[in-house]
Amino acid sequence: MQTAAITAAVSLAAIGVFQLALALGAPLGRAAWAGQHPGVLPRNLRIASAAAAVLYPLMIVLVLASAGVIDDAAVPGSGVVAMWFLTAFFGLGVLANGASRSRPERIWAPVSLVIAVCCAIVATSA
Repeated sequence: MQTAAITAAVSLAAIGVFQLALALGAPLGRAAWAGQHPGVLPRNLRIASAAAAVLYPLMIVLVLASAGVIDDAAVPGSGVVAMWFLTAFFGLGVLANGASRSRPERIWAPVSLVIAVCCAIVATSA
């Protein structure tokens, strides 16, 4: 279970760094937000990426606390329900990214799959 949680955390960190790069203006728009904006994202999507860059570290803490890697007493909401929510969320991400018309964005489908499977492992082990 701890290996799954750490794997999920590393994968979530990769997405968080990517979202932060988008928020800061990296010209990677083709690989995000349906790939409709090659290059630098427009302001509204950069703001959304900045929010995502904040949410991913929170998800990391939630996963690690739910798996007992870090103290779960300090993390409200950690546990089985949260892990099943993240499993479903990233399961939908597999479908959304896999169906993207943007080939570069489809790279996130297997990353989402890894996170969904890892969260399911944590959920069933908690």
